[in-house]
Amino acid sequence: SNIGLGASSSGFAALTLAAHAAFEMRMQPHELTTVARLGAGSASRSVAGAYARLYTGTSHHPSYAETIATAENLPLGIVMAIIPAYKQTEDAHAEAMTSPFMPCRIAYVKVTVDDVQKAIINGDFSTACMMAEKDSLSLHATTMTGDSSLIHWQPQTLAVFHEVRKMRSEGLECYFSVDTGATVYINSRPQDRDAVQKRIAALGIETAVGEVGGAARLLTQHLF
Repeated sequence: SNIGLGASSSGFAALTLAAHAAFEMRMQPHELTTVARLGAGSASRSVAGAYARLYTGTSHHPSYAETIATAENLPLGIVMAIIPAYKQTEDAHAEAMTSPFMPCRIAYVKVTVDDVQKAIINGDFSTACMMAEKDSLSLHATTMTGDSSLIHWQPQTLAVFHEVRKMRSEGLECYFSVDTGATVYINSRPQDRDAVQKRIAALGIETAVGEVGGAARLLTQHLF
């Protein structure tokens, strides 16, 4: 549907587990994350599940993901502001490599990833979600400044940003996060999710809700 709701993440995670079962393989969980990573880095984390960290090794096997925390550490009420806009994630990857900000982005991530992990494990909602918001801006600043100056955001994307910050100023604490594309995730506390959803829906934007998920798993009944 190209709306930025983790299609490559969920798709390659599902493909990895399905192929592993179909061929009756006996790989360890961390090995499965390395296979999923060949499709998408986010798929590697989805195989691990919950709050997962992807380690960047210098070769295939040391580049794996593992769960660092669960919803019990930091429960979230997630509202998705669904904003369709055509994009190709691979184009964004290529653009990032041509941005003069890319070296700064890499240095920034290396410095902050441990702090984010600590905040999640400790259940520090404000710190973890604010860092996720800032990271989203850093990510898009990099893709916007590549050779083709890709801009994936739509007017509705910016409207959600402003509404989120308005809610915060009013005491309803929530933070935005954006993957490649225009769709926005709003992270809030579980008890505040319904209130946040109503504010976003009032902007005339389609919404969906979610929470922190678990690891990818095989189902006993086929979905289709």
